[in-house]
Amino acid sequence: MVNYIKKVNENVNIEEGEQIIENILLNVYFKEGISNKELARKNLLPIPVIVAVKKELIRCGLLIQNNGVRLTKEGLHFIENKLGFQGIRKDLYMRLLKETWEEEQEITEIKCILNKIFIERPSADITIDQSKCTLDTAVKRAGLCLQNYALIGKNILCVGDDDLVSIALGFLLKKLFANIEHCSTMISVMDIDNRILSYIQDIAEKERLPIKCVCLDFRKALLNNFIEQFDCFFTDPPYTLEGMILFLSRGVEALKKRSGLPIFLSYAHKSPEFELSMQKCFVDMGLMLSKVMARFNTYEGAGIIGNTGQMIVLKTTSKSKALIQTFYQGPLYTGELKKTVRLYRCRDCGETTKVGLLEEIQTIEELKLNGCSRCGKQIFNLIEKSKI
Repeated sequence: MVNYIKKVNENVNIEEGEQIIENILLNVYFKEGISNKELARKNLLPIPVIVAVKKELIRCGLLIQNNGVRLTKEGLHFIENKLGFQGIRKDLYMRLLKETWEEEQEITEIKCILNKIFIERPSADITIDQSKCTLDTAVKRAGLCLQNYALIGKNILCVGDDDLVSIALGFLLKKLFANIEHCSTMISVMDIDNRILSYIQDIAEKERLPIKCVCLDFRKALLNNFIEQFDCFFTDPPYTLEGMILFLSRGVEALKKRSGLPIFLSYAHKSPEFELSMQKCFVDMGLMLSKVMARFNTYEGAGIIGNTGQMIVLKTTSKSKALIQTFYQGPLYTGELKKTVRLYRCRDCGETTKVGLLEEIQTIEELKLNGCSRCGKQIFNLIEKSKI
């Protein structure tokens, strides 16, 4: 099938790139007879640009002008078979584009199904900066993907996924398609933690979700078959500048070479100086800051970041590039950059235990799981903390 999106982009050559042309076509698919004015408003483009794109789509035989702009049979065939919308529940898709999408019955049903899955997921490994987001947050991230036209018919990458965003995306797709076999979306998960990967893969196979998992240490370079393959990616990286740069770099390498592709970056709220350094990195990577949503993410037991985090939506440009493309050897996780030893006292018997990356017990979670070496109880008080 002819790639009309690419063909139109070559002829019109708008700076916004192929993604915006696809969005315009989808606007017509979901609202036949839509006006130039509404297309301009939905896509934040001047009307002359909309007219130029529309004329080229008409020339390609995808659209006709008849009481507004409408799809031809070829246009409908292209959207449903090439862009992956065949068999979609159009009414639900449109409802999920509204601001009140979280109130929809189907979203409530997804959360009910996911509740047990999220309760039983593996515990967080804080030595690699894992901090599990809540079920509501994972579903919100999935909804954000749909609202950015990055869900249907796309190759989606999760750069790390202890938050189970892939599972939330998969169940959203099951709601959107009456028959999941019609869904052409593919979700890939890359993570260093085999516990997470096994858990996700087991659920995906049981529920017939379009998810595949790959074990990967992001310190290592991406395999060639993952480079320039994806349409968007999610990441909730270590809350260090080094960790953010590395995870973003791996994701950017994996994205197709197209302008306007979305990146969903979840991150802690940081100081103005740290956030300035982050934004400098975005510029150096050729990424556009599209939207920042404060307190978008909530986490379980992440008191160090106030149990909340921001969602930063970035978009690719023609200048997008990874800052790290080879093997990374430097410090990455919070514990590697801020090495500490903590002394805990058992509340029952008073026995003290050292906890730290260089100690026999590395985390308080591990200490609680093992229990006090003297009495076996599991409640401790922090009495001293020092840097190494």
